[in-house]
Amino acid sequence: MLDQRHRSGDPRADRRAEYAEHYARSGDVKAAVELIGQALELAPDWTLGRLRQAEYLDAAGDRQSAAAAYAAIVDADPADVYGAGLKLAAMGYGPVPDAPPPAFVASLFDQYAERFEASLVHKLHYSVPDTLSDMLGLKDGPPLGAALDLGCGTGLMGERLRPYALRLDGIDLSDGMLARARSKRLYDGLYQADIVAPPDAVLQRRYDLVTAADVLIYLGDLTPAFGTARALLAEGGRFAFSVETDEAAPAYRLRPNLRYAHATAHVVDRLRACGFGSVRQQATILRQDAGEDVAGMLFICD
Repeated sequence: MLDQRHRSGDPRADRRAEYAEHYARSGDVKAAVELIGQALELAPDWTLGRLRQAEYLDAAGDRQSAAAAYAAIVDADPADVYGAGLKLAAMGYGPVPDAPPPAFVASLFDQYAERFEASLVHKLHYSVPDTLSDMLGLKDGPPLGAALDLGCGTGLMGERLRPYALRLDGIDLSDGMLARARSKRLYDGLYQADIVAPPDAVLQRRYDLVTAADVLIYLGDLTPAFGTARALLAEGGRFAFSVETDEAAPAYRLRPNLRYAHATAHVVDRLRACGFGSVRQQATILRQDAGEDVAGMLFICD
């Protein structure tokens, strides 16, 4: 069923779109293309319907028509809340952006917030908060002064940091994810912002630990995020984060799932360029995706 926020405004178009989704899931993408086309005849300006049409065309093997449909969506709405430009780039029909549109990331996780933890932890065996905490040695080390959780989401990393931090702040683009994090009462300060453009309340502080757990997979160019983390660290502070890895990539690659994977050597090069000295890394399995292990790397640097 379509979320109310993303309906077309015409009940007949919505029904046809729901039938199209049913057929697509059952593998009959030709029927899905026909039905979503009927829906768009009734609601021609419906952006999500046009996105679904592009997806079904791609699944049916008509990549040229799919690419044209994605490009038309971006032309009509440069904010690109549905990430059509990313999909176009992942198909090889457009340049790979350094980062996705912030509106797309916020919308994606607003929709995902309610089922985020059940899906990520229980179904996809997400392990980054635990393995990163172990690598940091939080249980055996001295108490932290202030910690900053970049891309804090619902607070999975925050749950591991809270027992050891005198102050814990979090930043996330998604209002829905922040609402979930707020309900846990883990954070002293929660801020809706891009991690590369923190609010003044964060910029005025210095942190003993900055984390970015499973966040940088939504950035291609890591330099702005690394520069922000470096500027926010107190003297002797540490920056801990994870990335998906693709050692065959010259720097980074946008995958079909619209996440970025990075070459380890490129990550280290960017860290050095941003002023980090010591860099410690550990290969790991981040989570599963479509039944396959997702390889990644954990980093701790200062």
